[in-house]
Amino acid sequence: MTDIVDAHHHIWRQADLPWLSGPMQPRIFGPYEPIRRDYPIEEYLADLAGSGVTRSVYVQTNWANDRFEDETAWVEQTAKEHGWPHAIVAYADFNVEDVRPQLDRLARYPLVRGVRMQLHWHDNPLYRFAARPDLCADPTIRRNIARLAEYGFSFDLQVFAPQMAEAVGLADACPGVIFVLQHAGMLEDLSPAGRSAWRDGMMQLAACPNIVSKLSGLGTFVHRNDPAHISGIVADTVAIFGAQRCLFGSNFPIEKLWTGYRELVDAHRAAIAHLNAEQREAVLSRTAARVYRLQT
Repeated sequence: MTDIVDAHHHIWRQADLPWLSGPMQPRIFGPYEPIRRDYPIEEYLADLAGSGVTRSVYVQTNWANDRFEDETAWVEQTAKEHGWPHAIVAYADFNVEDVRPQLDRLARYPLVRGVRMQLHWHDNPLYRFAARPDLCADPTIRRNIARLAEYGFSFDLQVFAPQMAEAVGLADACPGVIFVLQHAGMLEDLSPAGRSAWRDGMMQLAACPNIVSKLSGLGTFVHRNDPAHISGIVADTVAIFGAQRCLFGSNFPIEKLWTGYRELVDAHRAAIAHLNAEQREAVLSRTAARVYRLQT
C-alpha cells in the first residue's frame, strides 16, 4: 500500500486562535463547536492511526498576525518532541511594503517550506476572508510573493473561481515560486453553471506550470464526507492538472466536524482507484514530497 503524505492539517491551542478563543465567528465550514478546543499533536496522531499516513505538512491556522513567528516556533518545537509534523507552511503578511524581514525570521526554522496568506473573497460574507477580491492583482502582493523564490518557499494559494483569472496573473508574475492551490479551487457553487466556471478557472490555473492542486477540504461546503462528491472533484482536478500535480491533504481537524480520518482517507483512495499505481502514488505521496521537500 502506498505511503500517504497528509499535505494539509492543523494542530492548535485554543488560547492562541482569536476565532476559537473569542466570541463565536461565522466560518466557511459552518458551526464548529466540537473543535472549539485544543487539538494537540497527540490527538492528530491518534486520528490518523492505521490510515497509512507516514508524513504530514502543517498549514498555518491564523494566530494573531503579529504572532506568526510564535506559531512557527511552537510547531517546530512540537516536531522536535514528537517527530511530527515534517514540514510547516507558515504565515506572513504580504500587504507590507517588504515582506523579507518576516521571511528572514521564518527562514530560521528548518521545517518551514512555504507560506500562506489566505486571499479568498466571496460575495457571501460567510465565505469571505480577504479584505477585498482583487489581492491577487495587487502590485505589492505580487512583488512580495515573488520574493519567496529567494528563500525557496512555496505559496499556498486560496481563491474562489471568480478570482482564478487574477491568480493566473499572480503565478505568471512569480515564475520562481511554486503555488499550491488550496482545496482544489474551493468549489462552492455546485450548480451546472458554478461547476463550469470552476472547471474553466482550473484549466486556466493548470496552464501555469508552477501551480499544483491540493485535494483537501472537499467537505467544506457540503459539511459531510461524501465519496461521490469527492470523486467528482478529484476526477476533474486530476484530469485538468494531471496526477503529478495533485496532492492529498486531510484538512483535519476541520473535516473532523463530520467524519473520521480513516473514512476520509478511504474516500480519497476510492476517488483515485481508477488511476494506475504511479498516478496514485503521485497523488498520495510523491507530489507532496516534491513540493514540500520532504525527506524520504
